[in-house]
Amino acid sequence: MARARRPAFFARHGVQDTPEGRTAVIILLLFPLLERLQGGSLRGRRVARLVCETFITDIDDCLREMGVGDLAVPKKVKRAAQALGERCLAYRRAAAAAEPVAALAREVAATVPGLESRPDDAEALAGLMLRFADDLRAVPAETLLGAPLALPDFPDIAAHSARP
Repeated sequence: MARARRPAFFARHGVQDTPEGRTAVIILLLFPLLERLQGGSLRGRRVARLVCETFITDIDDCLREMGVGDLAVPKKVKRAAQALGERCLAYRRAAAAAEPVAALAREVAATVPGLESRPDDAEALAGLMLRFADDLRAVPAETLLGAPLALPDFPDIAAHSARP
């Protein structure tokens, strides 16, 4: 969650600094991790499920802290859970396309508030997602599952552009 709060997502790349924008950035960061975990062992798939559950719990907690009424919280949490699943599926399809950066950039532009009219920023974030996925693949599964600090850092978004 701390990585999703980096100011460059909002100040440099134009993601709206709103609850929806921050949630979209979290999903951008979760996607490569969930893909890596789900593509591995049974233990990895269990950890992926726990990561998703933690995301949902965090959304619930944040909504309550923001003062959202008790009756509205379950609906908003359900929408966030659906967004995670739908975006990960769309990002997975895009990452498997012949031109993954371009395909992911279209998905990012369509799903991240503020990037609808910023194709260069959507492309930069798509490239960073793919670079992060590559970095995650380089970490041995047991290291990734056994030591949360083994998670590679998301590439420096202020210094990189889209992957060639």
